[in-house]
Amino acid sequence: MDGFQAMILAAGLGTRLRPHTLVRPKPLMPVLDRPLLLRNVTELRRAGCGSLLVNAFHLREQISSGLAGEPEVAVQLEEKELGTGGGLRRALSRFGPEPVLVVNGDIVHNIDYRRVYAHHLAEGNDATLVLHDAPRFNNVLTDPGGNILAFGTGSGEGEGEGRGEGERQLLAFTGLQVITPGLLELIPPDIFYNSIDWYRQLIAAGYRVRALVVKDHFWTDMGTPEDYLKLHAALLNGTAPLYQDEIAAAVNPMGTGPLFCGSGVRLGRELLCRDWVVAGSNAVLGDRVTLRRCVIWDGVELPAGTTAEDTIFSL
Repeated sequence: MDGFQAMILAAGLGTRLRPHTLVRPKPLMPVLDRPLLLRNVTELRRAGCGSLLVNAFHLREQISSGLAGEPEVAVQLEEKELGTGGGLRRALSRFGPEPVLVVNGDIVHNIDYRRVYAHHLAEGNDATLVLHDAPRFNNVLTDPGGNILAFGTGSGEGEGEGRGEGERQLLAFTGLQVITPGLLELIPPDIFYNSIDWYRQLIAAGYRVRALVVKDHFWTDMGTPEDYLKLHAALLNGTAPLYQDEIAAAVNPMGTGPLFCGSGVRLGRELLCRDWVVAGSNAVLGDRVTLRRCVIWDGVELPAGTTAEDTIFSL
């Protein structure tokens, strides 16, 4: 299993995170002062990924530059919006015949990649989607045997179904999947295409599209500013069991709760930080700044007297 191939989907527009994603693509948004994309690359390597591809469309030059120092990571630059399925179809010629682990580029989690890939191999699936119970996102219908039956509930699919053991369940897609690359030929090349529509094709044709249901894990996406701030809150208050070695250095002598600082941060006089605050590398916090539950990106300067809470400073 060592040396498996993987792809990170990083071509989205990040519209719900504007204006922040107008200056930096969502996968490069910093999580504790390090781009999430680089964190995901590190975790995939630790899991045994040997060949890694990242696709990019929105602000693609930034993603290409951000990965320039990462060995054995290829970047697929897309000149037009292709969607999740279209991006995978474009990558077909880059894949070998073995299964591909595919990861959404905007999720933070501690799901075991090796377990996911090994499960797919053991089950002999054509596609394995990692699902969990997240009521806000539950829209994938499965049967008691783990087969995926349908996506979405807007047309009545799955409405009224139970969610107990031994019944049909509506669950949420985590953004982790393992696929058989040869089946991507069913997607028309060089057009916008949603991967969910590809899965519907596979299900209708009788392919083995199945769920791996996970529990007792941490998972979140960074879909909105609120999600982004909640992620940092979970990391810094200890409810997210990730990056704890980094967080251990977040000491705040000027308020209550942790103050996480990247390298080269300059802190002004009479600074007051409450609950938690993250200041990225080379950020400048002026005199008499008062902050509560804020993330300041690297290189940002806050003028003297700034007061803010629940805010992302990205510009």
